[in-house]
Amino acid sequence: MNIVQITPGAGAMYCGNCFRDNALVAALRRAGHEALMIPVYLPLTLDEVNQSAGTPLFFNGINVYLEQKSAWFRRAPEWVHRLFNSPRLLKWAAGRTAKTRASDLGDITLSMIRGEEGHQARDLEELITFLKTQVRPDIVCLSNALLIGMARRIKQELNVPVACVLQGEDGFLDGLPDSHRELVWRTLAERARDVDLFIPPTRYFGELMGRRLNLPPERIRVIFNGVNPEEYPKPRTTGEFPNPPVLGFFARMCREKGLPTLVEAFIQLKAANRIPGLRLKVGGGCGPSDLPLVNELKGKLAAAGVMGDVEFHPNVDRAAKSDFLRSLSVLSVPALYGEAFGLYLVEAFAQGVPVVQPRHAGFPEVVEASGAGILCEPGSAPALAKALESLLADPARLASLGAAGLKAAREIFNAEQMASETLAACTATIQDFRKHRKPSPAGAA
Repeated sequence: MNIVQITPGAGAMYCGNCFRDNALVAALRRAGHEALMIPVYLPLTLDEVNQSAGTPLFFNGINVYLEQKSAWFRRAPEWVHRLFNSPRLLKWAAGRTAKTRASDLGDITLSMIRGEEGHQARDLEELITFLKTQVRPDIVCLSNALLIGMARRIKQELNVPVACVLQGEDGFLDGLPDSHRELVWRTLAERARDVDLFIPPTRYFGELMGRRLNLPPERIRVIFNGVNPEEYPKPRTTGEFPNPPVLGFFARMCREKGLPTLVEAFIQLKAANRIPGLRLKVGGGCGPSDLPLVNELKGKLAAAGVMGDVEFHPNVDRAAKSDFLRSLSVLSVPALYGEAFGLYLVEAFAQGVPVVQPRHAGFPEVVEASGAGILCEPGSAPALAKALESLLADPARLASLGAAGLKAAREIFNAEQMASETLAACTATIQDFRKHRKPSPAGAA
């Protein structure tokens, strides 16, 4: 099969969606399939081999912004647009993305979802022109629903089906300003009719987006996200649990991911002192907008007299991330919002680390499928502290859950399984599309 995967870069920040797409493309290639990964907006920031290397970047983030703001720029000659393809300018723009918020992006989000009717129509035509120079794909896969505006023109010009992964877009869309939120959701639902297959990572998120976009159930196929276990070559064995125990957090260091809840639970555990010597390690993405919260939490930990038992590890690379996860007794990312999946859980499983998560959103499905963790009441530091204490005080259970996580990472949440299920879903979609498709347009590859 020949698949085109279109994935937006997240600037200077690590992005779980980028990791998921990159692992999928790598697994497809290992299985002998053709897979072209096309970056849009900004280059991908990864801690593994970049599967989009050598492929041109489309929808250059600077051009997309200037096209939104300036009618003159939209009509400017091609050489003007090429000026902004400078790696130095893109690096500068990548740093700026860490400071952007959904509340500032209403106009540009709506324009992108409108596709050929939006201000970035020129970029869309450039992408299609490029795709016509390649061997025509069997299917084009969009990384998330915010790219749906591309689907109509891709289908018109290439006469192939379009799939779209659903990866937690609702939080961003609901964060748009009041002036745009309802219109964006309505436009997204309209444009969703152009997509032949939707791939959410959990039933929870598939049902949520199915309701909000009025998607036919037969167009939704749940496929768990996965990682390549080979990228985690030294999983911890049963006898390697740290002593004293270490509680860990690994995600973006922000309020939405529940970092304040975990810090409060840790302070409560230290005060009770029923887990002697307990330490806390906080790792993951930390951009400029996250620093005020991190500094606030450090102050709170210092005031409680426990900062000496805490370490912060921001923006680590692949090797350091593996070492970080392997050093934990248990991982907890008590996200406050409706997390669609949580790739950090599978990364912990791949190192033999069990998890404690809130009983909401996609977490119950991941924990129950893996058998590698326990659930607690969402948004409650006391409930989280109680669940963590019950697990940390039971070494046999800790080891059993860790072993279950390692098995799940190898058998359920691995990139090969994700690729196999994606291929099956795409094959069925392609067959159905070919039964009903219109004749290929003139000039299509």
